Amino acid sequence: PPRALATVLAFGAGLYYAFFNSPADYQMGETVRLMYVHVPNAWLSTLVYGVMFVAAFGTLVWRHPLADVAARAAAPLGATFTALALYTGALWGRPTWGTFWEWDGRMTSTLVMLLIYLAIIALWRAFDDQLRAARIVAVVTLVGGINVPIVRYSVDWWSSLHQPASVLTAEGPHMPASILTPLLVMTIAFTLLFLLLHIVSMRTEILRRRADSMARQQALRAVAS
Repeated sequence: PPRALATVLAFGAGLYYAFFNSPADYQMGETVRLMYVHVPNAWLSTLVYGVMFVAAFGTLVWRHPLADVAARAAAPLGATFTALALYTGALWGRPTWGTFWEWDGRMTSTLVMLLIYLAIIALWRAFDDQLRAARIVAVVTLVGGINVPIVRYSVDWWSSLHQPASVLTAEGPHMPASILTPLLVMTIAFTLLFLLLHIVSMRTEILRRRADSMARQQALRAVAS
């Protein structure tokens, strides 16, 4: 499919730029290349939650039939991207800062985001009635959205090992093109991967619900007969 091809090409270009067209950092050396995986996953940890936040409004306000499907399909993906952001951040932090973990604002708020994702996944599985689950999960998602700006602005609000924003700033990117280019391409590649997996997951969820509905209908017919 075109989406899968675009994702593969984006990853191919991103990996080429990251390993063959990007220099090692004068302080961090080759470990700087972890940035090309860590930053896109960190970006997706909040982007996916944003998708779920909008879907929660779709469930509670607009009552769109696909809103809760989109939210349920996105939750495991968001949890995975957030876990990868934490893991690669720890790998990058050990040689850079001398520690795998530090309870600074960015790391702690990202860990809280992972816990919110896991709680949402658990809530979906705790209810047999998917309509009731959708409403409860939507409320929890909206409340948990408070954490998103905390993750985003934690480096500005509190003392942190993380550097302030260096790409999306009022003055423009604060990094050379040799680093910025592979970072942007890898971010696009991971975003395309999320879109691809999200669409597949939504289709799978719709088919699962149809199968469950047909099974219930057959069970009712069997009881009635």
